[in-house]
Amino acid sequence: MDYDQICKSILDIDPKVRFAGICDETGETKYGGMRDGKPSLLSPQESQKSNLQAVGRWGLRKSLTSKTGKGIYAMTEYEKLKRITIPLDDDHLLVVTTEVEADHGNIISNTLKLVNQ
Repeated sequence: MDYDQICKSILDIDPKVRFAGICDETGETKYGGMRDGKPSLLSPQESQKSNLQAVGRWGLRKSLTSKTGKGIYAMTEYEKLKRITIPLDDDHLLVVTTEVEADHGNIISNTLKLVNQ
């Protein structure tokens, strides 16, 4: 799977996608990044902390997989953005942020198609 290309393709889904990145288990973004011209709302350290929290939440979800099935994605809406997280494998998490008014259903659907190719 070409992680850099996936991130670029996600940014092409909708102009309201602010960020598409893939982080590792430490929360560090290894692939992808912000859309050109869009300022990040978080510092690099805050972004890593936020990613690390998301990785931790996915770890907690895994404990119930035998009863609920494998998690496909999670979406959280904040006052200033929406964040979508999709587990790619045991070591990588896809993080996508959008503008609040973005059509997250369309973005999620198209993103899942990209990662499942």
